[in-house]
Amino acid sequence: MKTYGYEVVDAIVEHFATQNEKLPVVSGSREEMEKLFLEDAPEKPSDPRKVLNFVLDEVMTKSNIVSHPKSYSFVPGPSNYISAMADSLASGFNIFSGGWAASPAAAEMEIVAMNWLLKMFGFPQKKGGGIFTSGGSMANLTALVTARSVKCGDDFSKAVIYLSDQAHSSNIKAIRVLGFRKEQIRVIPTDSEFKFSLNKLKNAIAKDRLEGLQPFCLIATAGTTNTGTVDPLSDIAKICKKEDIWFHIDGAYGGFAILAENGKQLLKGIGKADSLTVDPHKWFFQPYEIGCLLIKNHKWLKGTFTEKPEYLRDIEGNTSEINFYDHGIELTRRFRALKFYMSVKTFGMGEFRKAISYNVKLAEATEAFLRKSSNWEVISPATLAVINFRYNPIGNKLSEKKLDELNQRISKNVVDSKQALLVTTVLNGQVVLRMCLINPRTTLEDVKETIALCESFAEEKVLA
Repeated sequence: MKTYGYEVVDAIVEHFATQNEKLPVVSGSREEMEKLFLEDAPEKPSDPRKVLNFVLDEVMTKSNIVSHPKSYSFVPGPSNYISAMADSLASGFNIFSGGWAASPAAAEMEIVAMNWLLKMFGFPQKKGGGIFTSGGSMANLTALVTARSVKCGDDFSKAVIYLSDQAHSSNIKAIRVLGFRKEQIRVIPTDSEFKFSLNKLKNAIAKDRLEGLQPFCLIATAGTTNTGTVDPLSDIAKICKKEDIWFHIDGAYGGFAILAENGKQLLKGIGKADSLTVDPHKWFFQPYEIGCLLIKNHKWLKGTFTEKPEYLRDIEGNTSEINFYDHGIELTRRFRALKFYMSVKTFGMGEFRKAISYNVKLAEATEAFLRKSSNWEVISPATLAVINFRYNPIGNKLSEKKLDELNQRISKNVVDSKQALLVTTVLNGQVVLRMCLINPRTTLEDVKETIALCESFAEEKVLA
């Protein structure tokens, strides 16, 4: 067992040590994958080393390296080695992190980690609470179930929920899972800076009240996926307080920017939320999977999710002993708090602050570099380490349609080259290239090399 384990650790270390030198992008058709893997379940055992080597050679090499310095798309997952080993411990000891009786240490560690996060975001530490989830999607779902329970009780037939056109798709998915009809969802257009339009929001709430409906929840975003934009959180908080609406902030992407040098100013008002989603497996450098929901009053979670089946009657402790299965959807829960705790204890918060501040400055340096070029147009400026731009040389005669096609082609060629993962999004009807620069391994030189690669493909297309 030890020999086998050392081989696994050696493979992980080798990956961490050499990932920067590998190509970040892989491809594989369904036909190719089935040719490699499709077979009936074997009846007889196999040599464990042969199985391990097959997995290392054929599985681990056929996934994009999301922690690569030139993986810019979606939201990269930079990860860290300490947390990876913590996950191995959690799985190896097979810790059940649902209830206090099964593992008081795991429960207490999650409480401690929640207290660190509550303090970080200005939530009340004694009254507040939270729970680690699989990711932002589950955290948002947990928040909306709680909001519905607290604000609507059992009857949500007239309830209305508000979010912007830049809100993450997981929120729409959560709303559908909860059984809300399309007529109960208000998608409010954003302004020219891709922020929640306050006037349109106020108009929508007033109209719904006049029609006898119940505005019950509003979802704002602290760092949109498209542009990194932060909604006007303080102003929205005032509206929610006045209108008695649950205020949920989806900070899955940008929330941890509060640790950056000017982050608190950018995220002003985040502590006024009733609930907040943050995703440590994004900009807090944890391996998948670990999301988090913070909440103003821990009793709201317990009041929403507690069930008392007969088979759990013998493990109910006193009220100070938290059973996290009473605070969320999952009964069976892996020990997610361990990697968060061990990495913070090992590196210290100062290192996390330094890394996040570096990422913010890297995006700003990228914007400055692009603005000095006659080839590139910045469509959405560097905001919380996200920047959007397109190839549009000064003096070009290309139509908007041709520019869209050209930038789409640049992205495709870059990805096909496997040298970088750089895909497009659409802003104001324009196809643009989007860089998300939350990886502390990424340097400005990496970015410049990628821009040069884009330009080489653009020139090929223009000349053709």
